[in-house]
Amino acid sequence: MIPWLEANTPFPDVSEALTTDAPGLLAAGADLSPRRLLQAYRNGIFPWFSEGQPILWWSTDPRMVLHTDAFKISDSLKKTLRKVERARTAKTTGAEPADSGWDVRFDSAFEQVMRACAAPRKDGPGTWISEDIIAGYGGLHRMGYAHSSEVWLDGELVGGAYGVCIGRMFYGESMFARVSDASKVALAYLVAFLRSHGVRMLDCQQETGHLASLGAKPIPRSQFLEHLRHAITEAPIEHWEVAPPLTT
Repeated sequence: MIPWLEANTPFPDVSEALTTDAPGLLAAGADLSPRRLLQAYRNGIFPWFSEGQPILWWSTDPRMVLHTDAFKISDSLKKTLRKVERARTAKTTGAEPADSGWDVRFDSAFEQVMRACAAPRKDGPGTWISEDIIAGYGGLHRMGYAHSSEVWLDGELVGGAYGVCIGRMFYGESMFARVSDASKVALAYLVAFLRSHGVRMLDCQQETGHLASLGAKPIPRSQFLEHLRHAITEAPIEHWEVAPPLTT
């Protein structure tokens, strides 16, 4: 039986998370306020639940993470990144190359990115991102803790990613793409920015083949928590400005 959290109930120690049936499940209940979400992330805990379920809180072991110096860029993605970067460069020089409609921005459409991530997918239903989730993370965004990386084409939002950043620790939440490679482009620019600001690890939470193809790997939760304890105490990143990706 997992603990039920009331409004002021603290989280249990992550060592109490289930190891069978639902490995990593720690607790249920409470709310999705920015205060509760920050408390969760600072302790290596994240919410994840389906429609009709109570709020479920998890701390998985092992933990899927992406080291910023291990991000894998395929040859096809390199070609797309070069095209996007040429278009971005053209905006500062006045040139007009082919495909000049591409752009990458941070934090200009945070809620739009969240809603796009929540939309039904071609290969299945929408994600678990509910209106309460959007409200909670929107609050974190207004407080400067949640950020989006956005890919635009001819003025239309076509891809993006969002997550939470505390100190020099980034917690990835979700991505979406409306054109080929758009979510990977958003992630490539995000990873490059984070690496340039001393962020060494992105929390990916759970193991998937897609994340593994991008360079993510599982590590013991104890190792993740040790890194987390130090990273969240470092100075926060003050200016979120797009820079070229690591490999173009």
